[in-house]
Amino acid sequence: MKITVLGAGAWGTAMALQAAHRHAVVLWARNEQQAAQMQAQRENARYLPGAAFPGPLAVSADLNAALAHGQQGLVVVGTPMSGLRGMLQAVAPQAPVLWLCKGLEAGSGLIGHELAHQVRPSGLYGVLSGPSFASEVAQGQPTALVAASFHTAVLDLAVAAFHADALRIYTSADPIGVEVGGAVKNVMAIATGVCDGLGLGFNARAALITRGLAEITRLGMALGARAETFMGLSGLGDLVLTATGDLSRNRRVGLALARGQQPADILAELGHVSEGVYSARTIAQRAQALGVAMPITDAVVELLDGRLTPTQAVAHLLQREARAEG
Repeated sequence: MKITVLGAGAWGTAMALQAAHRHAVVLWARNEQQAAQMQAQRENARYLPGAAFPGPLAVSADLNAALAHGQQGLVVVGTPMSGLRGMLQAVAPQAPVLWLCKGLEAGSGLIGHELAHQVRPSGLYGVLSGPSFASEVAQGQPTALVAASFHTAVLDLAVAAFHADALRIYTSADPIGVEVGGAVKNVMAIATGVCDGLGLGFNARAALITRGLAEITRLGMALGARAETFMGLSGLGDLVLTATGDLSRNRRVGLALARGQQPADILAELGHVSEGVYSARTIAQRAQALGVAMPITDAVVELLDGRLTPTQAVAHLLQREARAEG
């Protein structure tokens, strides 16, 4: 199969690495110098140092050439959410597209499949998500992901492209639930990082993750998702990994906020995109428009905007009135 991966960040590179062991893969990098460097060094020294490229993996900064390679097979968008619309517009209407990004588009508030339906209503598209750190995928450590689409052909392509000994691909017909889980867990990871950074203990962490999952589920159901999706890889699985794993950028943002650092300084220090920071306000706005209560998300937004300190954000959540759990 011919596969093109658009975006040479950590996640796009990791998936290109895995697919290139069995398929003809072109990894597209926006920066010409970065592409040439990766092609020469046979690694992505900036985002995945030490992860050697398989021989067949090609790197290019020529978008048209990269698209021409994959449009008869599979095009995978590995950019942040902010780049998804542009990439979908660049891909030929008949080409199957799978994206890896997690979040909501700023401004429109759309999740990936809504955006794709707007840009390419008759196209074949889907999302690949689940609990995964790019560095572990690149190293070939065992990982399970879920491909979700309304189109069976896209699910078949996702399995053919990526399913292997150490990378298991499950399938789902609920892209709404998979995308909501992937987007909102980043915000919950920031909250959990704050909780842990303040030293509130394991009881508080467990409560926060559980109530975070309830928020994710409420928003997903309001958008038309299936409840069972949130007990799967892209719901509970991705939430637990991102909220507790030390490789999680969103968790690290929360830990830094608890130390009193400012969001701009934290992001500059990370050097990578933290989707939770960019998506939190959009998620809160979408929930408000739907009449969905998301108190943890709201507290994270106020914290990121400087309207609450970490201690005040925790107190705000603890002072809410008692209610039934269900």
